[in-house]
Amino acid sequence: MRFHLSSTILMAITFCCTTSLTAAESIDIDSRLELFVDDYLIDKMSGDAELQLHRPSEGNLVMVYDRPWEGNRSGWQVISRDGDSFRMYYCGSQIKLTKGGYSMPFCVTCYAESKDGIHWTRPELGLVEFNGSKKNNIIWNGEESNTFAPFKDTNPDCPPDQLYKAFALLSKNRKVRGLHVLKSPDGIHWSRMTKKPVITKGYFDSYNQAFWDPLRGEYREYHREFRDGRDIMTSTSKDFINWTEPEFLKYEPQRFTELYTNHTTPYYRAPHILLGFPTRYVAGRAMLTPLNERISRSKKRFGTDYTDGGFMTSRDAKTFKVWPEAFIRPGLVEKGRWVYGANFQNYGLIETKSSIPGTPNELSIYASEGGWEENKKLRRHTLRIDGFVSVNASFAGGEFVTRPITFTGNELALNYSTSAAGGIRVEIQTPDGKPIKGYTLDNCKDIFGDTLEGTVAWKGGSDLSKLAGKPLRLRFLLKDADLYSMRFRPKKSTREYAAGR
Repeated sequence: MRFHLSSTILMAITFCCTTSLTAAESIDIDSRLELFVDDYLIDKMSGDAELQLHRPSEGNLVMVYDRPWEGNRSGWQVISRDGDSFRMYYCGSQIKLTKGGYSMPFCVTCYAESKDGIHWTRPELGLVEFNGSKKNNIIWNGEESNTFAPFKDTNPDCPPDQLYKAFALLSKNRKVRGLHVLKSPDGIHWSRMTKKPVITKGYFDSYNQAFWDPLRGEYREYHREFRDGRDIMTSTSKDFINWTEPEFLKYEPQRFTELYTNHTTPYYRAPHILLGFPTRYVAGRAMLTPLNERISRSKKRFGTDYTDGGFMTSRDAKTFKVWPEAFIRPGLVEKGRWVYGANFQNYGLIETKSSIPGTPNELSIYASEGGWEENKKLRRHTLRIDGFVSVNASFAGGEFVTRPITFTGNELALNYSTSAAGGIRVEIQTPDGKPIKGYTLDNCKDIFGDTLEGTVAWKGGSDLSKLAGKPLRLRFLLKDADLYSMRFRPKKSTREYAAGR
């Protein structure tokens, strides 16, 4: 099922019937990368063109949690690039279900590292004792480990001893339930920053993350609460200690399932766009396959509850466009992921090398395997860069026109994929929909193939410098093609083209 824009009902309206806008009324996209994850730039679509969600490809297992201190429930993975290497933080715990809930004999925060994001090692840190030995990769031991959510602070005014920060829930034997703050100079050695919780409005019993938002100059956090089931709240802070009153997220068009986690992060290539990878919770559905009947009988509490990976985006940090389809499905029943607690996506998005020599890097996303009492594995999934959503058209063809925009730069570059018989053409129009001489569809050179940054050219060349700063529209014709993102950029030199940059 594809996600259709509501504007498709207007497909009978001709493109020339548009409203003329001034530069002040147009959208200034400057030279930033714009992803087609929503209809923010799209005015009208017609024919077979529509927004389509793309699912990542299943990759290799990167971790099997078989150490004694990792217990039967390892999760809440946080994965990020830090300099020339990658870091992974995760919770290791032992959990036992009881009639009144569950008990947790131990809970620790563990650390792993990698040079490529594919092969991971557990360094022997010697920091925390477990069963009489410090030969392990544990960095923190205590109640906070159940929801330990670290990040590297990119605030330019961040003190050196707080370069890494973390949220953690403290509630056991305490009068006030809430999120506390920890700090670290190196991401390995941690200490508490506060004696009292900094946020108390919420439920918090899963991953609750924060990050520095460079565009708005503030810290932003997202945490767990209940509203018609599992839902998400957000607030902001200038100093990471004093936070605004949390408020629930808004959704467009709606929230289709309960959201267990949210894992929201600025997209590193386009930080004005927030990407969310929530865990979707679906309860009370009985599967009739023999294998799942056996699984259900062994799971007295969660036998008909399931979790999978979702996808959502926002441009204002408060209102999210949520896709009704899953981003990561449980897959074949025989894989054992049709259980509550599986398919939890990690927090963080990293770029890794492709397994195919000579091809561009790809995005790596990680998801857990195993139920709530048996999260024993972590699998890597891969996606093309910017490849979350595309404007897609079948061989029958389709087209769309943007809202009036202004830009800086000299060339238009597209991230696209077509068939050998398909293609894309681009026309530049005035704000009232009239083709600009020299940049019409007939003048546009045929665009086909598969590339992350292909230059659009017309018969007169690719130089758009004389149009920079002026309001205009872009009209795209697609045939058996996907368009993922676009940006206006300075013109590349011959040397840069030769270097593949």
